[in-house]
Amino acid sequence: MTRSELLIGGTWQTPRSGSGRLTDVVSPFDGRIVGQVPVAGDADVEAAVVSASRGAEIWRRTPAHERSEILLRAAALADERSEQIAQVLSTENGKTRREARAEAGRSGSIIRLAAFEGTQLYGQTLPLDANPGTGLDKVGFTLPQPVGVVVAITPFNYPALLVNHKIAPALAAGNSVILKPASTTPLTALALAECFIDAGLPEGVLSVLTGSGGELGDRLAADKRVRKISFTGSTGVGQHLASIAGVKKLSLELGSSAPVVVLPDADLDLAATAVAAGGYTNAGQVCISVQRVIVHESIQGDFLDALSDKVRQHRIGDPEDDATTVGTLITEAEAERVEGSIRQAVSAGARLELGGDRDGAMIEPAILSGVDPAAPIAQDEIFGPVVAVSSAPDVTTAVELANSTDYGLAAGIFTNDVDAGVQYMREVDAGNIHINWTPLWRADLMPYGGLKDSGIGKEGVRSAVAEMTESKTVVIHGSPWS
Repeated sequence: MTRSELLIGGTWQTPRSGSGRLTDVVSPFDGRIVGQVPVAGDADVEAAVVSASRGAEIWRRTPAHERSEILLRAAALADERSEQIAQVLSTENGKTRREARAEAGRSGSIIRLAAFEGTQLYGQTLPLDANPGTGLDKVGFTLPQPVGVVVAITPFNYPALLVNHKIAPALAAGNSVILKPASTTPLTALALAECFIDAGLPEGVLSVLTGSGGELGDRLAADKRVRKISFTGSTGVGQHLASIAGVKKLSLELGSSAPVVVLPDADLDLAATAVAAGGYTNAGQVCISVQRVIVHESIQGDFLDALSDKVRQHRIGDPEDDATTVGTLITEAEAERVEGSIRQAVSAGARLELGGDRDGAMIEPAILSGVDPAAPIAQDEIFGPVVAVSSAPDVTTAVELANSTDYGLAAGIFTNDVDAGVQYMREVDAGNIHINWTPLWRADLMPYGGLKDSGIGKEGVRSAVAEMTESKTVVIHGSPWS
Protein backbone atom coordinates (compact mmCIF):
# COMPACT_ATOMS: atom_id res chain seq x y z
CA MET A 1 0.00 0.00 0.00
CA THR A 2 1.48 3.34 -1.07
CA ARG A 3 0.02 6.73 -0.22
CA SER A 4 1.45 9.84 -1.87
CA GLU A 5 -1.12 12.14 -0.26
CA LEU A 6 -2.05 13.28 3.24
CA LEU A 7 -5.54 13.05 4.69
CA ILE A 8 -6.50 16.61 5.63
CA GLY A 9 -10.03 17.28 6.73
CA GLY A 10 -11.33 14.12 5.10
CA THR A 11 -9.80 14.65 1.66
CA TRP A 12 -6.58 13.23 0.25
CA GLN A 13 -4.25 16.11 -0.57
CA THR A 14 -0.75 16.68 -1.86
CA PRO A 15 1.53 17.96 0.91
CA ARG A 16 1.67 21.75 1.04
CA SER A 17 5.29 21.82 2.15
CA GLY A 18 6.29 21.78 -1.51
CA SER A 19 9.04 19.21 -1.22
CA GLY A 20 6.85 16.30 -2.18
CA ARG A 21 9.21 14.11 -0.18
CA LEU A 22 8.15 10.54 0.52
CA THR A 23 9.47 8.27 3.24
CA ASP A 24 9.79 4.51 2.96
CA VAL A 25 7.88 2.12 5.19
CA VAL A 26 10.11 -0.91 5.71
CA SER A 27 9.40 -4.47 6.80
CA PRO A 28 11.40 -5.14 9.98
CA PHE A 29 11.61 -8.83 9.04
CA ASP A 30 13.41 -8.62 5.71
CA GLY A 31 14.02 -4.91 5.13
CA ARG A 32 11.95 -4.64 1.97
CA ILE A 33 10.06 -1.45 1.23
CA VAL A 34 6.35 -2.16 1.75
CA GLY A 35 5.01 1.33 1.10
CA GLN A 36 5.68 5.03 1.01
CA VAL A 37 3.98 7.95 2.72
CA PRO A 38 4.45 11.72 2.42
CA VAL A 39 6.35 13.80 4.92
CA ALA A 40 4.06 16.50 6.29
CA GLY A 41 5.39 19.96 7.16
CA ASP A 42 4.28 23.07 9.01
CA ALA A 43 1.90 24.13 6.26
CA ASP A 44 0.16 20.75 6.43
CA VAL A 45 -0.20 20.99 10.20
CA GLU A 46 -1.76 24.43 9.84
CA ALA A 47 -4.15 23.18 7.15
CA ALA A 48 -5.17 20.21 9.31
CA VAL A 49 -5.81 22.37 12.38
CA VAL A 50 -7.84 24.93 10.42
CA SER A 51 -9.87 22.16 8.82
CA ALA A 52 -10.34 20.35 12.14
CA SER A 53 -11.53 23.57 13.81
CA ARG A 54 -14.23 23.91 11.17
CA GLY A 55 -15.03 20.23 11.29
CA ALA A 56 -15.43 20.30 15.06
CA GLU A 57 -18.15 22.93 14.74
CA ILE A 58 -20.02 20.82 12.20
CA TRP A 59 -19.60 17.52 14.06
CA ARG A 60 -20.61 18.81 17.50
CA ARG A 61 -23.88 19.99 15.98
CA THR A 62 -24.53 16.60 14.38
CA PRO A 63 -27.05 14.61 16.47
CA ALA A 64 -25.55 11.65 18.31
CA HIS A 65 -27.72 9.15 16.43
CA GLU A 66 -26.36 10.44 13.11
CA ARG A 67 -22.79 10.23 14.36
CA SER A 68 -23.52 6.70 15.52
CA GLU A 69 -24.85 5.66 12.12
CA ILE A 70 -21.65 6.83 10.43
CA LEU A 71 -19.48 5.05 12.98
CA LEU A 72 -21.46 1.85 12.58
CA ARG A 73 -20.84 2.00 8.84
CA ALA A 74 -17.13 2.48 9.56
CA ALA A 75 -17.22 -0.55 11.85
CA ALA A 76 -18.79 -2.65 9.10
CA LEU A 77 -16.09 -1.55 6.66
CA ALA A 78 -13.38 -2.38 9.20
CA ASP A 79 -14.86 -5.87 9.50
CA GLU A 80 -14.99 -6.29 5.72
CA ARG A 81 -11.39 -5.12 5.32
CA SER A 82 -10.03 -6.91 8.38
CA GLU A 83 -7.85 -9.37 6.48
CA GLN A 84 -6.40 -6.62 4.29
CA ILE A 85 -5.67 -4.45 7.32
CA ALA A 86 -4.08 -7.42 9.11
CA GLN A 87 -1.79 -8.06 6.15
CA VAL A 88 -0.68 -4.41 6.08
CA LEU A 89 -0.20 -4.43 9.86
CA SER A 90 1.89 -7.60 9.93
CA THR A 91 4.06 -6.47 7.06
CA GLU A 92 4.96 -3.02 8.40
CA ASN A 93 5.08 -3.99 12.09
CA GLY A 94 6.66 -7.47 12.06
CA LYS A 95 3.85 -8.87 14.18
CA THR A 96 2.90 -12.47 13.45
CA ARG A 97 0.00 -12.88 11.06
CA ARG A 98 -2.02 -14.54 13.82
CA GLU A 99 -1.50 -11.58 16.16
CA ALA A 100 -2.18 -9.11 13.36
CA ARG A 101 -5.48 -10.80 12.51
CA ALA A 102 -6.54 -10.74 16.15
CA GLU A 103 -5.70 -7.05 16.44
CA ALA A 104 -7.32 -5.98 13.18
CA GLY A 105 -10.35 -8.14 14.02
CA ARG A 106 -11.06 -6.02 17.10
CA SER A 107 -11.44 -2.83 15.08
CA GLY A 108 -15.12 -3.17 14.26
CA SER A 109 -16.12 -4.02 17.81
CA ILE A 110 -14.17 -1.07 19.26
CA ILE A 111 -15.84 1.32 16.84
CA ARG A 112 -19.27 -0.12 17.67
CA LEU A 113 -18.62 0.26 21.41
CA ALA A 114 -17.64 3.87 20.82
CA ALA A 115 -20.71 4.52 18.68
CA PHE A 116 -22.93 3.33 21.53
CA GLU A 117 -21.11 5.28 24.24
CA GLY A 118 -21.31 8.44 22.14
CA THR A 119 -25.09 8.26 22.35
CA GLN A 120 -25.06 7.84 26.14
CA LEU A 121 -23.56 11.14 27.30
CA TYR A 122 -25.78 11.83 30.29
CA GLY A 123 -25.57 14.90 32.48
CA GLN A 124 -26.83 14.92 36.05
CA THR A 125 -29.30 17.02 38.01
CA LEU A 126 -27.98 19.01 40.95
CA PRO A 127 -29.75 19.17 44.34
CA LEU A 128 -29.37 22.93 44.65
CA ASP A 129 -31.96 23.19 47.41
CA ALA A 130 -29.53 21.31 49.66
CA ASN A 131 -27.41 24.48 49.74
CA PRO A 132 -28.38 26.83 52.61
CA GLY A 133 -30.21 29.91 51.37
CA THR A 134 -31.44 28.19 48.19
CA GLY A 135 -35.05 27.12 47.82
CA LEU A 136 -36.94 25.17 45.18
CA ASP A 137 -36.94 28.07 42.71
CA LYS A 138 -33.76 26.94 40.96
CA VAL A 139 -32.98 23.92 38.80
CA GLY A 140 -29.42 22.87 38.11
CA PHE A 141 -27.89 20.24 35.86
CA THR A 142 -24.71 19.42 34.00
CA LEU A 143 -24.48 19.38 30.22
CA PRO A 144 -21.68 17.47 28.44
CA GLN A 145 -20.22 18.67 25.17
CA PRO A 146 -17.28 17.72 22.91
CA VAL A 147 -13.91 19.27 23.71
CA GLY A 148 -13.36 20.30 20.07
CA VAL A 149 -10.14 19.43 18.24
CA VAL A 150 -8.44 16.25 19.49
CA VAL A 151 -4.88 15.29 18.57
CA ALA A 152 -4.20 11.55 18.75
CA ILE A 153 -0.57 10.39 18.72
CA THR A 154 -0.17 6.62 18.45
CA PRO A 155 2.79 4.21 18.76
CA PHE A 156 4.00 1.43 16.49
CA ASN A 157 3.28 -1.59 18.64
CA TYR A 158 -0.51 -1.72 18.20
CA PRO A 159 -1.09 0.37 15.08
CA ALA A 160 -4.74 -0.66 14.71
CA LEU A 161 -5.86 -1.17 18.31
CA LEU A 162 -4.50 2.08 19.69
CA VAL A 163 -5.62 4.14 16.70
CA ASN A 164 -9.15 2.85 17.21
CA HIS A 165 -9.02 3.42 20.98
CA LYS A 166 -8.31 7.10 20.32
CA ILE A 167 -10.14 8.19 17.21
CA ALA A 168 -13.34 6.15 17.63
CA PRO A 169 -14.22 7.57 21.10
CA ALA A 170 -13.20 11.07 20.01
CA LEU A 171 -15.45 10.92 16.97
CA ALA A 172 -18.28 9.31 18.92
CA ALA A 173 -18.21 12.17 21.43
CA GLY A 174 -18.52 14.73 18.63
CA ASN A 175 -14.91 15.90 18.23
CA SER A 176 -12.76 16.34 15.17
CA VAL A 177 -9.48 14.40 15.19
CA ILE A 178 -5.98 14.89 13.84
CA LEU A 179 -4.12 11.58 13.97
CA LYS A 180 -0.32 11.37 14.00
CA PRO A 181 0.57 7.66 13.70
CA ALA A 182 4.00 6.21 14.39
CA SER A 183 6.42 6.83 11.54
CA THR A 184 7.25 3.13 11.30
CA THR A 185 3.62 1.96 11.02
CA PRO A 186 1.57 4.60 9.20
CA LEU A 187 -0.05 2.30 6.64
CA THR A 188 -2.38 0.60 9.12
CA ALA A 189 -3.58 3.98 10.38
CA LEU A 190 -4.29 5.16 6.85
CA ALA A 191 -6.21 1.98 6.05
CA LEU A 192 -8.38 2.48 9.13
CA ALA A 193 -8.89 6.16 8.34
CA GLU A 194 -10.24 5.13 4.95
CA CYS A 195 -12.96 3.15 6.72
CA PHE A 196 -14.16 6.28 8.52
CA ILE A 197 -13.94 8.48 5.43
CA ASP A 198 -15.73 5.95 3.25
CA ALA A 199 -18.43 5.69 5.93
CA GLY A 200 -19.33 9.34 5.36
CA LEU A 201 -17.58 11.53 7.92
CA PRO A 202 -18.21 15.20 7.14
CA GLU A 203 -15.48 17.43 5.78
CA GLY A 204 -12.95 18.52 8.35
CA VAL A 205 -13.64 15.85 10.94
CA LEU A 206 -10.63 13.54 10.41
CA SER A 207 -7.05 14.17 9.33
CA VAL A 208 -3.98 11.92 9.29
CA LEU A 209 -0.52 13.48 9.15
CA THR A 210 2.50 11.31 8.44
CA GLY A 211 6.08 12.33 9.07
CA SER A 212 8.35 13.23 11.94
CA GLY A 213 6.81 12.62 15.34
CA GLY A 214 9.02 15.19 17.01
CA GLU A 215 8.22 17.98 14.57
CA LEU A 216 4.54 17.29 13.95
CA GLY A 217 3.77 16.23 17.52
CA ASP A 218 5.36 19.33 19.02
CA ARG A 219 3.57 21.65 16.63
CA LEU A 220 0.19 20.04 17.26
CA ALA A 221 0.61 19.76 21.03
CA ALA A 222 1.48 23.44 21.45
CA ASP A 223 -1.36 24.75 19.27
CA LYS A 224 -4.01 26.57 21.34
CA ARG A 225 -6.75 25.48 18.94
CA VAL A 226 -6.15 21.88 19.99
CA ARG A 227 -8.20 21.16 23.11
CA LYS A 228 -7.19 17.58 23.87
CA ILE A 229 -4.11 15.42 23.37
CA SER A 230 -4.31 11.64 23.60
CA PHE A 231 -0.81 10.17 23.50
CA THR A 232 0.56 6.66 23.90
CA GLY A 233 4.32 6.25 24.01
CA SER A 234 7.37 6.65 26.19
CA THR A 235 7.38 8.48 29.51
CA GLY A 236 10.06 10.87 28.28
CA VAL A 237 8.05 11.98 25.26
CA GLY A 238 4.89 12.20 27.35
CA GLN A 239 6.62 14.49 29.84
CA HIS A 240 7.86 16.65 26.97
CA LEU A 241 4.39 16.96 25.44
CA ALA A 242 2.93 17.89 28.82
CA SER A 243 5.56 20.62 29.18
CA ILE A 244 4.60 22.33 25.91
CA ALA A 245 0.87 21.60 25.70
CA GLY A 246 -0.38 24.55 27.68
CA VAL A 247 -3.91 24.61 29.07
CA LYS A 248 -5.69 21.64 27.48
CA LYS A 249 -6.85 18.16 28.42
CA LEU A 250 -4.23 15.41 28.38
CA SER A 251 -4.39 11.63 28.34
CA LEU A 252 -0.92 10.10 28.54
CA GLU A 253 -0.44 6.33 28.46
CA LEU A 254 3.27 5.93 29.07
CA GLY A 255 5.94 3.43 30.09
CA SER A 256 5.79 0.38 32.30
CA SER A 257 7.73 -2.43 33.93
CA ALA A 258 4.83 -4.71 34.74
CA PRO A 259 5.31 -7.11 37.67
CA VAL A 260 3.75 -10.52 38.23
CA VAL A 261 3.94 -12.21 41.63
CA VAL A 262 3.75 -16.01 42.00
CA LEU A 263 3.05 -17.35 45.50
CA PRO A 264 3.57 -20.94 46.78
CA ASP A 265 -0.13 -21.84 46.64
CA ALA A 266 -0.46 -20.77 43.00
CA ASP A 267 -1.25 -23.09 40.12
CA LEU A 268 2.27 -23.18 38.65
CA ASP A 269 1.21 -24.55 35.30
CA LEU A 270 -1.36 -21.77 34.92
CA ALA A 271 1.17 -19.16 35.96
CA ALA A 272 3.84 -20.49 33.59
CA THR A 273 1.40 -20.71 30.69
CA ALA A 274 0.17 -17.17 31.26
CA VAL A 275 3.66 -15.68 31.63
CA ALA A 276 4.88 -17.54 28.54
CA ALA A 277 2.13 -15.76 26.62
CA GLY A 278 2.16 -12.45 28.48
CA GLY A 279 5.89 -11.91 28.26
CA TYR A 280 6.37 -12.57 24.55
CA THR A 281 3.24 -11.49 22.69
CA ASN A 282 4.18 -8.94 20.01
CA ALA A 283 7.82 -9.80 20.78
CA GLY A 284 7.38 -8.24 24.20
CA GLN A 285 6.64 -4.84 22.67
CA VAL A 286 3.60 -4.21 24.84
CA CYS A 287 3.40 -1.73 27.69
CA ILE A 288 1.55 -4.35 29.76
CA SER A 289 3.89 -7.16 28.78
CA VAL A 290 5.15 -9.28 31.68
CA GLN A 291 8.61 -7.88 32.33
CA ARG A 292 9.23 -8.87 35.96
CA VAL A 293 8.21 -12.06 37.73
CA ILE A 294 8.62 -12.06 41.50
CA VAL A 295 8.47 -15.66 42.67
CA HIS A 296 8.29 -16.90 46.24
CA GLU A 297 11.75 -18.25 46.97
CA SER A 298 10.39 -21.69 47.97
CA ILE A 299 9.08 -22.38 44.44
CA GLN A 300 11.54 -20.48 42.28
CA GLY A 301 13.16 -23.59 40.80
CA ASP A 302 9.86 -25.29 40.04
CA PHE A 303 8.49 -22.15 38.42
CA LEU A 304 11.56 -21.65 36.25
CA ASP A 305 11.35 -25.26 35.05
CA ALA A 306 7.68 -24.87 34.18
CA LEU A 307 8.19 -21.51 32.47
CA SER A 308 11.21 -22.71 30.49
CA ASP A 309 9.21 -25.67 29.14
CA LYS A 310 6.51 -23.29 27.91
CA VAL A 311 8.84 -20.67 26.43
CA ARG A 312 10.82 -23.31 24.49
CA GLN A 313 7.65 -23.92 22.48
CA HIS A 314 7.84 -20.44 20.96
CA ARG A 315 9.16 -20.08 17.43
CA ILE A 316 10.65 -16.95 15.88
CA GLY A 317 10.73 -16.44 12.14
CA ASP A 318 8.78 -15.08 9.21
CA PRO A 319 5.68 -13.29 10.56
CA GLU A 320 3.68 -14.65 7.62
CA ASP A 321 4.45 -18.25 8.62
CA ASP A 322 1.64 -19.67 10.77
CA ALA A 323 4.24 -21.60 12.77
CA THR A 324 5.83 -18.36 13.98
CA THR A 325 4.67 -17.36 17.46
CA VAL A 326 7.07 -14.48 18.16
CA GLY A 327 7.69 -11.94 15.41
CA THR A 328 10.31 -9.26 15.01
CA LEU A 329 11.03 -6.13 16.96
CA ILE A 330 10.15 -2.97 15.11
CA THR A 331 13.74 -2.32 13.96
CA GLU A 332 17.10 -4.01 14.12
CA ALA A 333 18.33 -1.13 16.26
CA GLU A 334 15.66 -1.95 18.85
CA ALA A 335 16.71 -5.60 18.80
CA GLU A 336 20.32 -4.57 19.37
CA ARG A 337 19.20 -2.45 22.33
CA VAL A 338 17.35 -5.37 23.92
CA GLU A 339 20.29 -7.69 23.24
CA GLY A 340 22.54 -5.21 25.03
CA SER A 341 20.20 -5.08 28.02
CA ILE A 342 20.34 -8.88 28.32
CA ARG A 343 24.13 -8.87 28.20
CA GLN A 344 24.30 -6.11 30.80
CA ALA A 345 22.01 -8.08 33.14
CA VAL A 346 24.14 -11.21 32.78
CA SER A 347 27.35 -9.30 33.43
CA ALA A 348 25.72 -7.90 36.60
CA GLY A 349 25.02 -11.40 37.93
CA ALA A 350 21.75 -12.57 36.38
CA ARG A 351 21.59 -16.00 34.75
CA LEU A 352 20.37 -16.43 31.20
CA GLU A 353 18.15 -19.51 31.46
CA LEU A 354 17.41 -19.62 27.74
CA GLY A 355 17.06 -17.52 24.61
CA GLY A 356 18.50 -14.09 23.96
CA ASP A 357 20.16 -14.82 20.61
CA ARG A 358 19.56 -12.16 17.98
CA ASP A 359 19.04 -12.55 14.23
CA GLY A 360 18.52 -9.16 12.65
CA ALA A 361 15.41 -7.67 14.26
CA MET A 362 14.47 -10.99 15.91
CA ILE A 363 15.42 -12.07 19.41
CA GLU A 364 14.93 -15.57 20.76
CA PRO A 365 12.50 -15.36 23.74
CA ALA A 366 14.67 -14.98 26.83
CA ILE A 367 14.35 -15.79 30.53
CA LEU A 368 16.70 -14.25 33.08
CA SER A 369 16.83 -15.59 36.64
CA GLY A 370 18.46 -14.31 39.79
CA VAL A 371 17.79 -10.74 38.69
CA ASP A 372 18.53 -8.01 41.19
CA PRO A 373 15.19 -6.13 41.55
CA ALA A 374 17.14 -2.87 41.49
CA ALA A 375 18.91 -3.71 38.22
CA PRO A 376 18.10 -1.70 35.06
CA ILE A 377 16.49 -4.70 33.40
CA ALA A 378 13.91 -4.76 36.21
CA GLN A 379 13.55 -1.03 36.75
CA ASP A 380 13.52 0.26 33.17
CA GLU A 381 11.07 -0.65 30.45
CA ILE A 382 12.70 -3.33 28.30
CA PHE A 383 10.05 -3.53 25.52
CA GLY A 384 11.33 -6.81 24.16
CA PRO A 385 10.87 -10.60 24.53
CA VAL A 386 12.59 -10.85 27.92
CA VAL A 387 11.21 -11.92 31.30
CA ALA A 388 13.32 -11.12 34.38
CA VAL A 389 12.74 -13.42 37.37
CA SER A 390 13.52 -12.40 40.97
CA SER A 391 12.56 -13.98 44.28
CA ALA A 392 10.89 -12.80 47.48
CA PRO A 393 10.45 -14.49 50.90
CA ASP A 394 6.84 -13.41 51.47
CA VAL A 395 3.92 -11.49 49.98
CA THR A 396 4.77 -8.25 51.79
CA THR A 397 8.24 -8.19 50.24
CA ALA A 398 6.74 -9.12 46.87
CA VAL A 399 4.40 -6.12 47.09
CA GLU A 400 7.33 -3.86 47.94
CA LEU A 401 9.24 -5.13 44.91
CA ALA A 402 6.19 -4.74 42.69
CA ASN A 403 6.03 -1.10 43.75
CA SER A 404 9.78 -0.51 43.48
CA THR A 405 9.83 1.05 39.99
CA ASP A 406 8.73 4.50 38.83
CA TYR A 407 5.94 2.87 36.83
CA GLY A 408 2.46 1.76 37.74
CA LEU A 409 0.52 0.70 34.66
CA ALA A 410 -0.44 -2.91 35.40
CA ALA A 411 0.38 -5.84 37.67
CA GLY A 412 -0.66 -9.44 38.27
CA ILE A 413 -0.54 -12.07 40.99
CA PHE A 414 -1.03 -15.83 41.02
CA THR A 415 -2.40 -17.15 44.31
CA ASN A 416 -5.34 -19.07 45.76
CA ASP A 417 -5.04 -17.15 49.03
CA VAL A 418 -7.85 -14.59 49.15
CA ASP A 419 -6.07 -12.59 51.83
CA ALA A 420 -2.94 -12.30 49.69
CA GLY A 421 -4.99 -11.31 46.66
CA VAL A 422 -6.80 -8.57 48.59
CA GLN A 423 -3.52 -7.28 50.04
CA TYR A 424 -2.04 -7.16 46.54
CA MET A 425 -4.94 -5.30 44.95
CA ARG A 426 -5.04 -2.81 47.82
CA GLU A 427 -1.33 -2.09 48.12
CA VAL A 428 0.13 -2.37 44.63
CA ASP A 429 0.14 1.00 42.88
CA ALA A 430 -0.96 0.08 39.37
CA GLY A 431 -3.86 1.18 37.23
CA ASN A 432 -4.81 -2.37 36.26
CA ILE A 433 -4.41 -5.37 38.57
CA HIS A 434 -5.10 -8.98 37.63
CA ILE A 435 -5.63 -11.83 40.05
CA ASN A 436 -4.57 -15.21 38.64
CA TRP A 437 -3.56 -13.80 35.29
CA THR A 438 -0.89 -11.55 33.86
CA PRO A 439 -1.32 -7.85 33.04
CA LEU A 440 -1.41 -8.71 29.34
CA TRP A 441 -5.19 -8.85 29.23
CA ARG A 442 -7.47 -6.05 28.22
CA ALA A 443 -11.15 -5.78 27.45
CA ASP A 444 -11.79 -2.84 25.14
CA LEU A 445 -14.58 -1.51 27.34
CA MET A 446 -12.69 -1.49 30.66
CA PRO A 447 -10.93 1.60 32.07
CA TYR A 448 -7.26 1.43 31.18
CA GLY A 449 -4.42 3.67 32.35
CA GLY A 450 -1.59 3.93 34.81
CA LEU A 451 -0.32 5.56 37.97
CA LYS A 452 3.01 7.24 38.71
CA ASP A 453 5.20 7.66 35.61
CA SER A 454 2.91 5.38 33.62
CA GLY A 455 0.68 8.31 32.83
CA ILE A 456 -2.53 10.19 33.49
CA GLY A 457 -6.07 9.69 32.27
CA LYS A 458 -7.94 6.59 31.25
CA GLU A 459 -8.60 4.86 27.96
CA GLY A 460 -11.11 2.11 27.37
CA VAL A 461 -14.04 3.20 25.25
CA ARG A 462 -16.40 4.56 27.93
CA SER A 463 -13.60 6.26 29.83
CA ALA A 464 -12.13 7.71 26.64
CA VAL A 465 -15.48 9.12 25.53
CA ALA A 466 -15.83 10.78 28.95
CA GLU A 467 -12.32 12.24 28.68
CA MET A 468 -13.12 13.57 25.20
CA THR A 469 -15.94 15.72 26.63
CA GLU A 470 -16.27 18.74 28.90
CA SER A 471 -19.06 19.48 31.34
CA LYS A 472 -21.05 22.67 31.75
CA THR A 473 -23.10 23.45 34.85
CA VAL A 474 -26.42 25.08 34.01
CA VAL A 475 -28.65 26.80 36.59
CA ILE A 476 -32.17 27.99 35.75
CA HIS A 477 -33.31 30.73 38.11
CA GLY A 478 -37.04 31.04 38.77
CA SER A 479 -38.91 33.40 41.05
CA PRO A 480 -38.91 32.52 44.75
CA TRP A 481 -41.98 30.63 45.79
CA SER A 482 -44.44 32.53 47.95
